[in-house]
Amino acid sequence: MTETIRTGGLRGIMMRGPDLPATLPFYEDMWGLNLAHKDDHTAYLRGTGSEPFLYGLTEGEVFGIEYVHFSMPNRESMDALHAQAVARGADVLGAPAEFDDWPGGYGFELLDPDNRRLRFRTEARELEPEAEWAKPRKVSHVVLNTPDMEGVQGFYEEVLGFRVSDYSADQMVFLRCSTDHHAIALVRAHYPSVNHVAFELPSIDEFMRSIGRMKQKGHVPTWGPGRHGPGNNPFAYFVSPSGFVIEFTSEVQQIDETSHEAQVWPRDVPEKMDQWMTAGPPTPAQRAVMQGRPDPGFPELRKADRGAAE
Repeated sequence: MTETIRTGGLRGIMMRGPDLPATLPFYEDMWGLNLAHKDDHTAYLRGTGSEPFLYGLTEGEVFGIEYVHFSMPNRESMDALHAQAVARGADVLGAPAEFDDWPGGYGFELLDPDNRRLRFRTEARELEPEAEWAKPRKVSHVVLNTPDMEGVQGFYEEVLGFRVSDYSADQMVFLRCSTDHHAIALVRAHYPSVNHVAFELPSIDEFMRSIGRMKQKGHVPTWGPGRHGPGNNPFAYFVSPSGFVIEFTSEVQQIDETSHEAQVWPRDVPEKMDQWMTAGPPTPAQRAVMQGRPDPGFPELRKADRGAAE
């Protein structure tokens, strides 16, 4: 049997919504990101690493995900992943090619079973790392709500080479594509939407100082700080001005592929949800905001246009 090609890593995410670029000051002044580039409709926000952007804000009629952004090591692996996706029946949006957006590079796009666009890119623009303390260095993980958790899980495993790290009862599955415990997590829900996006700080002190920066500016966590069971990572959740849930995290569990075995974590044992017992379980209001707004995904009109062209 041919070995499954694995996705290289999570680069970040591009969000969309009405007047979303107007919320840029929140991410610069409070969240700790810096503007890398801005055009008429899109703002690209960077962290302290070399990624061209971690979080993008683009104009759109519906709040949701414009695309989740992944890396591959080189063109050869990109072409191999594309061939695998085609062979395994994924809804691929075209052959690998040069991107004409600001980050540039080479890659392709496809849709997951929830009509969510995923972009794979190699040879992207690289930025000079910045030595700023208590600022996010990368996007650690993206958590997605889905009405078909098992089906979407199967897609990420079979088409994109993700592996299961853990489960949270029968309500969540944590999926990895690198040594990080999870790059994508799926939550059983009534409709597709974004649950939250997590930004990683390099140390626990920088994690706490980032929470302090937000509090000093009048923005307190809606859940946290605490430490999760699955992934063993500290957490502090906030709600952005546009209503998206965002998280500070650090010290994410690193997986040893030779020894790790997925386990099912209970959701009715408080210490398994929050090992520190500082945050407790999420409130009903927190659960409601993490349900997000229904996201139809990649616009149906653009899919129809593509089909007509073919």
